[in-house]
Amino acid sequence: MITEIRAPIERCFDLARSIDLHVQSTPGTEERAIAGVTTGAIGMGEEVTWEARHLGVRQQLTSRITRFDRPHHFRDSQVRGAFQRFDHDHVFTARASITVMTDVFEYLSPYGLLGRCADRLFLEEYLRRFLTTRAECIKRAAESATAGPRSAAAADPAPSDT
Repeated sequence: MITEIRAPIERCFDLARSIDLHVQSTPGTEERAIAGVTTGAIGMGEEVTWEARHLGVRQQLTSRITRFDRPHHFRDSQVRGAFQRFDHDHVFTARASITVMTDVFEYLSPYGLLGRCADRLFLEEYLRRFLTTRAECIKRAAESATAGPRSAAAADPAPSDT
């Protein structure tokens, strides 16, 4: 999924890893950070545990930042949750006056054949809509004249793993 944003790459990158903006971008799920990094910007090696209602079921998912190269790329990977595996890569490329934000997600549903059927019937589309809504929120915040300066936590670059 690709989103073009008229804002500096650093701002887009930092907003994408903002716990607070994530919560704002998911109002229909009642999502909230309940453990780990629960506010501000998440960085390399840090974890957040989310509690939310997805598809009518309240659940928890813990993800860890497993790759981090500010301001070009970070990956969050599920360490506990409903999926057998879930990785979400956030890739940022500066092009003239825009930042191209690319979201790539790969996951493996539980329950074998039943999980694969759920993927085809509704889950993959649900996840795409969820990430599209989130990308639109990041775009609005980054392009907003009132977005203001980044917080000190967001401005501090974490060490790169590459």
